[in-house]
Order: sequence, then structure tokens, then C-alpha cells
Amino acid sequence: MVIANTFQLLNGYPIDYMSDTEINYDVLIVGGGVVGTALLYTLSKYTDIKSIGLIEKYSDFGLVNSASTKNSQTLHFGDIETNYTFEKAKSVKLMSDMVMKYLEKEKLENIDTKLFSKYSKMVLAVGKNQSEELSKRFLSFSKLFPNLKMISRDEIGKIEPRVVEGRDPDQEILALLTEDGYTVDFKRLSHSFVDNAKIEKPDINIQLNTKLLKISKGKDCYIVKTNNGEIKATVVAITAGGHSLMIAKSLGYGMDLSVLSMAGSFYTAPKVLNGKVYTIQVAKLPFAAIHGDPEVHNENITRFGPTAKPIFQLERHNSSTFLEYWKTFGLGLSPIISLFKIIFDKVLFGYIVVNFLYDLPFIGKLLFVRQIRMIVPSIKVSELKYAKGIGGTRPQIVNNTTRKLEMGEAKLAGDKIIFNITPSPGASTCLGNAYSDTSEIIKFLDNRYKFNKEAFEKDLM
Repeated sequence: MVIANTFQLLNGYPIDYMSDTEINYDVLIVGGGVVGTALLYTLSKYTDIKSIGLIEKYSDFGLVNSASTKNSQTLHFGDIETNYTFEKAKSVKLMSDMVMKYLEKEKLENIDTKLFSKYSKMVLAVGKNQSEELSKRFLSFSKLFPNLKMISRDEIGKIEPRVVEGRDPDQEILALLTEDGYTVDFKRLSHSFVDNAKIEKPDINIQLNTKLLKISKGKDCYIVKTNNGEIKATVVAITAGGHSLMIAKSLGYGMDLSVLSMAGSFYTAPKVLNGKVYTIQVAKLPFAAIHGDPEVHNENITRFGPTAKPIFQLERHNSSTFLEYWKTFGLGLSPIISLFKIIFDKVLFGYIVVNFLYDLPFIGKLLFVRQIRMIVPSIKVSELKYAKGIGGTRPQIVNNTTRKLEMGEAKLAGDKIIFNITPSPGASTCLGNAYSDTSEIIKFLDNRYKFNKEAFEKDLM
């Protein structure tokens, strides 16, 4: 393996840059967000794979959807996410527990690293119908989440006074509560994964400011052309969000799929909640219900959202990804028909129209405050501020055969290549995703290397 002689220091360790030369890897990871770096960490710590590389097009890790300004900063377990079935929650909990254990271990070993804050969290039912629905849910979900409690108005008011303040005394409310509300800085988590990967394998090669320009399949390896040179790799893992589908299509995979980029926006207020408060998921909508959360590094700010609207970009606030979006979406008749069928669904269409209005100056705040008042009835318009520049995108997969949105995880696998388009739910399952990808990568490498699953499971499961 040839390594360039040019270095940039990041967090005190060298990041290798390629010159016009060729580097060969057993495994190359494309994308340095929390999913890609979790895979880097898992491969480095729990396998004996000799040569591992990672390239990231930006100057740092976790700058796109892993950044704290681009997501809701929540570690999802499935306890208060009412759109999850029991089986879905069981699966998500297993993977989120991995992240939780990693975070707690890092807190003990690296006290100066502020990866997360911890608050109470609840899901709030408003009205008789929602209360009955939540009561039924508690009967089954409390078996999976033994720390989950069902509380009524008086206890809700003690924990979250402004949830009760100004509310009609005759309005029935009920909540499920847990103290395990992790608010996570996934960008910092990405850095932590890289730091620990470098400890395990100091010779792993990480190239920042290195963009994939073209990938092709050779006789026994992939040839990856970048702005900094050429790389050859036996196995490639693409962990680049919506861009993963664009890269997959360039190799002939996922041709029946398109991507619908859903952008989320937020409003902020001075502290009105002590912890996280979620609302009941709206039936038939695949997008998150409105919730209020403390900021991960500032408990004196409450963030409300997200809104959800489609945008024709692969990255929020990055107009240069407009053309890349259309490459990913496809310009044929089939994806256009699928998009129209999905968007003009009578439930979804009204939802999208209203969510576009939420982003408008002044009128957006007047409309969105009505949603927030389901959580904080007494909140004033003057307390709210549109969080400019905050909010990311979630690539929702469109199946052009069924003409439907694909819910949950979006992943493709091919000939010694994996495309991670979006995990489910988001960054919360990054280590679980890394576990399954590592198992697959070992098979791709003809089992020449070992994956120490026992050690992984002992540490994190």
C-alpha cells in the first residue's frame, strides 16, 4: 500500500491525503458520517482486516445529516415512537442499546468528551381517543421497556409544568414516561468512532476533502476515481446518504428506485420544557410527529419540529446537489408517475402543503404555533423563532414498481459492495448497521479474516 506524504492534523492525529498515486485496500468506506465512521470503528476494533480506508468529500466528519443542526439529536429506542410496531421497537431497541452502551462507556473513559445529554422523555396523548390508544400500547410495550411508566395529568404537570399550564382542565391527557432520553451530538460521535478506530489500527487511511468522481468494477476489485487520485479496493461500503443511491445506479443497482428528499425544519424557544415531549404519530404519515427537545449542548433552548417537505436536493442548504438529486431520482416516466401518486395522496398532499407554509416568514410561525400548543398550550408566538439553517434531509426511497414509499431502512447489496442509503431510524442504529455490514464484508472477503462477534456483543449488546 502506498501512502501519500501530505498530512492534515485533525483532533491531534494525521489524516492521510492521496497524491496522484494509487492506494489499495481490502475495504474502502465512502462517507464519513455517523454510519460510515461506526463501520470504520467496528472493522478496526473487531476484525483483523489488514487495510481499511475511508474517504469523505468534506473537510470534517459528520457535516451533513450527522451534524447536530441537521437532525433531532435523539437516540430512538421505540419506547415513545408510536409509529413503531412491537417488533420494530424490539429491533430498534437492540441497536440503539449498542449506541447507548458506547456513549456511557465513552463518558466514563473520556470525561471531557460531551457526546450526549440525558433528559426525561415522554409521549403525550391528548383527548380520550389518544389516551385509550396509549393505554393499550403501554400494556405490551412496558414488557419491552420496563422503565416505561404511564402517568396522568398531575404527574405530567410536576415533570413538565408548561404541558399542563393553560390547558383546558376537562381535556384528558396521558403520557408514557422514561428517564432514558438521550440527546446525542452525532457529529461528535462520528469523531469518537474515528478516534477509537485509529487507536485500534493506527495505519488505517482516512482522506478528507476527497470526493468520489467515478466508481467502476474491475476484474477483482473496484476502481474508485477521486479528485485526489485513484483507489483500488476489494470491497466497498457506500455510506453517503441519498448519494448512495446515485452511486448505486451508476453501477446498475437500484434502477427501480428513486429518492424523495424530505427536508425538516425547526422552531426554537427559550426553555419551556425540561425534557423531551413527543406527540402521537399521525396515522398514514411516514414522517415524525411534532416533538419538543432540549438542545444537546444547551438545555435553556427548546427545539420544536420537525416540519417535513420535499426538496429537489440531496443535501439541505446545498444547491449544488440539485443536479445530483435528479440523477438519483431518474428522468423516466415511471419515477414521475410514482412521485405524483405519492404526493397527491389525499392525506399526504394536505400535509405537504401545510408544511411548506410552516417555512414562510411570519405566517409560518402563526400556523406552526398551533401544532406546538398541543404540547405547550400557553406558548406565545413571541417566544418562537424560526431556526434558520437548522434542519437536514431524510432520503425516503420510492419504489417505482409498487409506486409506494419504502418505509424503514434503505440498503442495497451487490457484488462485494454495500450501499447504505438510510438506516432506520437514522443514526440510532449506526452500530447495529455496522454489525450487519461487517458480517457481510467478511463473506465478501471469502472469510479470510475474522469478525470477533463475541467481543462486539460483550461490549455493546
